[in-house]
Amino acid sequence: MKLIDLTLPLGIATPAWPTYEPLQVKYFKRLAPNGANGQLLTHSNHLGTHLDGECHFWTAGKDIASLTMDYLVNEAAVVDLSDVAGDYDVYTSKMVTDRVEVKHGDILIIHTGYHHFGWDMPEADEVRYMVQHPGPDVEFAKWAQKLELRWIGVDCGSADHPMNTIIRNWMPRQAKQAEKVFQKKFHKSLEEFYTDEKYQFMHLDMFPHHILHAECLGGDLDLLLNRRVKIGFFPWRFVDGESSIGRCVAFVEDDEYEKLMAKKATMPKSKFGDCYEPKHIESLNKLTKANLA
Repeated sequence: MKLIDLTLPLGIATPAWPTYEPLQVKYFKRLAPNGANGQLLTHSNHLGTHLDGECHFWTAGKDIASLTMDYLVNEAAVVDLSDVAGDYDVYTSKMVTDRVEVKHGDILIIHTGYHHFGWDMPEADEVRYMVQHPGPDVEFAKWAQKLELRWIGVDCGSADHPMNTIIRNWMPRQAKQAEKVFQKKFHKSLEEFYTDEKYQFMHLDMFPHHILHAECLGGDLDLLLNRRVKIGFFPWRFVDGESSIGRCVAFVEDDEYEKLMAKKATMPKSKFGDCYEPKHIESLNKLTKANLA
């Protein structure tokens, strides 16, 4: 058994979710004269690849330390939606099930393709990554609840649509763009589509159903699209933790791993060596151009 890393590299340039504390690092001791290097870190939990915990949005929810290994590691469906959802788009459960088999109790990993705009990529665009990615509507959440999914992972800033978060108020120029898309595609304003009752439902409504999500996945995710595979997320065993930075990996057999690494060798790489598929960027740009035309 070999592992495929689905985690973003973490450094001082890794963007936290807007307004959250980024990573700050300082040395408190050095080899000379202390005989060892030591560092102090300050950061929020919502930085890089991380798992939102139940008590992040639900007072009675579990902390991160209470999550079992069976919950965190299980069979998963990995779906690529980069051919149907561009900037500000809304994805549906049908878009998922048209592309991959999803079973009761699965982990679901959603490849929007927006990790291609992450800070470590040649096409890096922090605003697009955090503010313009697609997201679901309530139909998707009800479907996930019916299937009792374990947790959901996304390769962008949030499992919620950014225009169904406080970002709508913080980024008025992008909100105007999104308004144009929603009027064109749904004949509704943002406020009419994402009403107060729907506000940030992927957090507020899903966590009491014990369906969490991991945000900002990446790494070699492009190797594993539209298929089933075992996935694990490994946060800290964090008592009272509302969320946690962690490592996300896929488990594959040795012979398949060799084939995947051979494929990776032919693909372009990020500055930290993760592979990516340029056609996803082309597709997202085409969809977005049509959305904003």
